[in-house]
Order: sequence, then C-alpha cells, then structure tokens
Amino acid sequence: MQTLLKLLYTISILAYCAIRIEAKNVLFIAIDDLRPALGCYDDQLAITPNIDKLATSGTVFKKAYCQQSLCSPSRLSLMTGLRPDTTRVWDLRKHFRDSVPNAITLPEQFKAHGYKTQSIGKIFHGNGKPSKDDKSWSNPPIYDQVRDKKLRYALDINLKGNSHKEASSESAEVEDDYYVDGKVCNTAIDTLKDYAKSGEKFFLAIGFRKPHLPFTAPKKYWDLYDRKAITPPINSTYPKNAPEIATRSWLELEGYSDIKKNKVISDQKVRELRHGYYACVSYIDELIGKIMLTLKETSLDGNTIICLWGDHGFHLGEQGLWTKANNFELSTRVPLIISIPDQKIKNRKTDTLVELIDIYPTLCSACNVPTPKEVEGKSLISIINNPSSSFKEAVYSQFPRHKKNNRHSNNGDIMGYSVRTQTHRYTEWRENSTGKIINTELYNYLKDPLEMQNVASSKESHPEITELSKLLFSVWPNLKNK
Repeated sequence: MQTLLKLLYTISILAYCAIRIEAKNVLFIAIDDLRPALGCYDDQLAITPNIDKLATSGTVFKKAYCQQSLCSPSRLSLMTGLRPDTTRVWDLRKHFRDSVPNAITLPEQFKAHGYKTQSIGKIFHGNGKPSKDDKSWSNPPIYDQVRDKKLRYALDINLKGNSHKEASSESAEVEDDYYVDGKVCNTAIDTLKDYAKSGEKFFLAIGFRKPHLPFTAPKKYWDLYDRKAITPPINSTYPKNAPEIATRSWLELEGYSDIKKNKVISDQKVRELRHGYYACVSYIDELIGKIMLTLKETSLDGNTIICLWGDHGFHLGEQGLWTKANNFELSTRVPLIISIPDQKIKNRKTDTLVELIDIYPTLCSACNVPTPKEVEGKSLISIINNPSSSFKEAVYSQFPRHKKNNRHSNNGDIMGYSVRTQTHRYTEWRENSTGKIINTELYNYLKDPLEMQNVASSKESHPEITELSKLLFSVWPNLKNK
C-alpha cells in the first residue's frame, strides 16, 4: 500500500512538473483594420510571406467574425470575452470599467495567474480614456497613445498641415522604424529578448496601427505592387434593396484632406487607396517577420503561443462603401491565426464559423489558465485539434445608428442585430426605445456571395427569416419580447 502511495505521489509530482515545464507564453498580435487581405487567405494580390509562414505552423480560421465593426467596441468585446450589449461599449468614448467594472480582461486573467503582461502599441483603443486599463498590465503600456504627427507622416507637405488628418496615403523614402509601427516592432523585439533572459512567463500584446488610415508606409512596400494591376472593385454600388441605414458612411475616409465629402472618388484615387492599403499590409507583414525571427533566435518559439487577429474588416470601395462601421461581410469578417507549439495538426485552414470572443477562452485553455464563468465565447481548442469539427451554427455582429447622424454615441437610436450562418446573413434594424423592427436584410451567399441583393422582402425568404430570427433570439433573447 505504501509503495502504491509513493508511486501515486511521484506521478503527481511529475505531472505537476510537466505542467510547469509546459507552461506557455502568449504572443498576442493585433492588426488594426485588417481584413483577410493575406496570401494564406487566398488573396491573390497580397504579398505577405511572413504571416503566410506563420499560418503553416498553426490554424487559419477562414470564417472568423468580430462582434462590432469599430475599433474600441470590437477590441473591448475580445478583451473581455463579452458581447457589446454586455460591455455596453458601442462607441469610441466609453470606458468599459464604467459599465462592467468587475469584468476581468484577458491579460488581467493571465496576470492573476503568474504571467507578466505587457502592451506595446494599440490594444484597447488608440487614444483617450478607452485606451487605458491599468489592471490589465504588469508594466505601463508603451505606444498605446500616439498623437505625434511625425510618427504618422513623413513628407513635408503632410507635416506642415494643422490637421491630424492630412493626405489619406503617403509613400516616403524612410526606414521601417520611422513610423510608429516600426518603433512598436523594435520595442517588442527588445522585450522578447528581455523575457528570454529572465525566463518569466509572459503575455505580450503587440498592436500594429496599419493598415488603418492614413495609408502611410515606406516606399519599398508600395513598390512591391504594380498599380496597373490593382483594379477598382467589381461590386462598387450599394446592394440592391439595402436600406439607407445599412449603407450609411461613417465618414472616416472623408476626413482626410484629399478626399472630398459626399463626392465621387475617382478611379485613379480608388486605385491609389487600394494600393496604399496593400502596401501597409506588406509593411506590417515585414515587421511581424522580424518578430518571428526574434522568437526563433531566442528559442522562445518552442514555448510561445501566437495569436494574430484583426479587430474588424474593411471596405475598399466594395458595395459602394469605405472603411468599416456596418454589418456587411467585408466589415465583420477578420483574419485569425492561432499557432500552438504542441498542436498536433498544423498548416490547416478551417471554414468553421468562429467569433473574436472565442479567443479569450481559447488562450486560457491552451495555457491551463481558468476561464471566468462570465465569458460568452467558446474555446477553439476542439477546432485546432480537428479543423473539420462542428462548433457554432452561427456568428453574431451588431452596429448602432442614430436616426440621422453618420456617427453614433452610446448605442444610438437604432441597433442593427446581424446573424451569419454558412449560407445566409440576416439583419434586423430595431429602434432601441420601442424594439420595433424598422428594416430587415437577408443575403443568400449561395446565390449572392458578394451581398449585392437584399431579398428580405421576398415571399420565398419568409421561412428562412423565421429560422434566422430564432438564432438572433438565442443570443439576444430580449429581442423576442419587444
């Protein structure tokens, strides 16, 4: 009996030591305004060799979706594992601690379980109170708020202006570390080297601002592309029968000096903007390559989980839209790549529907960190282990509107609740005060993959709408009673 007890004790000690030895670091890479414009997502134009290489070591989630296509609400949803209606953050001004003060952020949870947590760049938001959360980090964030115009522009013509927003794009003969993202990269490299020396477990969050407007990148990344090969989008008009409230511009692009408000953007400018977006994507890809090389050189690669994500998608003239701030596919679909050193199946792509709120429980599960019971996401480990496994029937996004204004505050006057299945997207636009449905949208991807015709008013669509409404109610049950 004593021999058996000793054996069990020895096994338990070895198991504990194994957990300690296998404890994983987390490299958490956020890329602002990045739609799946990557080679590993089958984008034929994108030149992204480093992110593509990362994809071969992990799982590419081809159908990942944000919960609201706007920086702060999306990031807060991901970082807390809560949907926007739970965080009650729908705009760029509100701090989540004012509405859910006891929420535990993803880095805060890791910090509470022995990790050093550090933020470099844009993680929560880019400026103001919403960019800060002291509880989340072991050390003060670096480059979380950047208002210096010299980190945003390089050309004299843009530096001389009085506005924070000058030209919408810029190609300059500068080194990678001239712009803020290059400085974020260098700081991240130094931080990784420090962690390699100290041996501390870490949760390192790196937030790149490009390809967010303005599309400013060193000239060499512009030179990677032939502008003649960058054509305007084929679907450059609003979807047929789409309500105005669905296609309303956020007026983000129109804030730049070379873009006139409510004016048609010329084909030449469209090509320039699309060129600039891809140049910025390649610029960030190169910086990520430098970070990946550092991981390898410091031998941290064998014990570090890498999670790369975009906070929301981006329109580049498709559907007559620019930037984000809507419920359409191009604004809600995001890149998501997760690489775990000991995952059995690598270099796999999955079409399973997933959401950004699923990242929180996934990283916790991968690192043996408990997931708070309040988290509304679901761990992706089962998909990482089996990319063809079933997971979710649908994914959900939402976007607020005021009745007339282009930009909303708080939750606006009207909320667009959207459900996306493998074959359809259904959206209900409801008055917040009464719950009354004022508009609906239905897009059938089997017949209309580019979302160019709203068929919600068709009699043939009624059975589908009935079933899709039930899916909406499963996530937002209060809608059923309104």
